[in-house]
Amino acid sequence: MVIKQVSLETVCGITSVLPQNTKPEVAFAGKSNVGKSSLINALMNRKALARTSAQPGKTQTINFYNINDEMYFVDLPGYGYAKAPEEIRAKWGNMIERYLQKSRMLRAVFLLIDLRHTPSANDKIMYEWILHQNYQPIIIATKLDKVKRSQVQKQIREVRTGLGASPDTVVIPFSAVTKQGREEIYELLEGYLTEDGQA
Repeated sequence: MVIKQVSLETVCGITSVLPQNTKPEVAFAGKSNVGKSSLINALMNRKALARTSAQPGKTQTINFYNINDEMYFVDLPGYGYAKAPEEIRAKWGNMIERYLQKSRMLRAVFLLIDLRHTPSANDKIMYEWILHQNYQPIIIATKLDKVKRSQVQKQIREVRTGLGASPDTVVIPFSAVTKQGREEIYELLEGYLTEDGQA
């Protein structure tokens, strides 16, 4: 997949009306500090279009990135950010749920999990939530470059077990530093475009 053109097209806050897009969408969900913006920037070949921050929890909106005028990357608010007031966190949760239920063009949900750690309770809740909305989450195991090569398969097993993921759940180890895993994600994205007759 060659990404030539990218623009941040729509930003939805808690009270916003979600856009009625006519092109396939893929959504990215993950904990606040899991490297979601870094992944999206790596996929888009842009250094800082999706805002990365030393202070987690910056994505408080649903951001729709138009990719090649063929599909949308949908950046969902980071969850599990302890410093956000509970009332705000609940509203982010409602916003994510509303999007997963209402989008007619959503083709896949990528759930980002830090490969270094056993999935948290919030990760497990999000995994089950996505399943409940009738999507089979694709797991992106981030921060691959921070894990010793000899430990990668063990950590992938921990991610699967921690989430209670089925054996056929796709897990893609990814590094925003080395870009390892990016081609596998591109292949999946191309598949969604082909299904929709866009490619």
